Amino acid sequence: MDLCNNVLMATTSPKKSTKKPSMSDAHKAALATGREEGRIVRRYLDALDASRPRRGRKRSPESIAKRIAAIDAGLDDADSLSRLHMVEERQQLVVEQRALTRKVDTGSLEKEFVRVARSYSERKGISYSAWRKVGVQAAVLDKAKIPRTRS
Repeated sequence: MDLCNNVLMATTSPKKSTKKPSMSDAHKAALATGREEGRIVRRYLDALDASRPRRGRKRSPESIAKRIAAIDAGLDDADSLSRLHMVEERQQLVVEQRALTRKVDTGSLEKEFVRVARSYSERKGISYSAWRKVGVQAAVLDKAKIPRTRS
């Protein structure tokens, strides 16, 4: 009996502590810097995307307002299926109208992008040509001191 107890005691190991070591202040600062740089880059790229010319006929805020008024006037007389489509079109027009009237300050976004783009590129391994393919102008990349690479 004593032999069995000794064997059981020898095969079971004491419980290990699951407490993780806390991050250093430098590590926390590096993570915060990375998150902030990512936010700045994302805002700049989103602004570029929003201001990029789209295919097709351009609509003015006036033409959108005119169409919304026409939809509003025709909603009462429309059958249920037509009303559904008209409501959807109206919602899309309101979103488009807001986008047309909203002005984005690309100048300040560009300044912030220039400030962080090089370190972001180096940390994430993003090449000059990749930035160009997503629409960042060569002059902006030059300001950010991102070196030209062959690809």
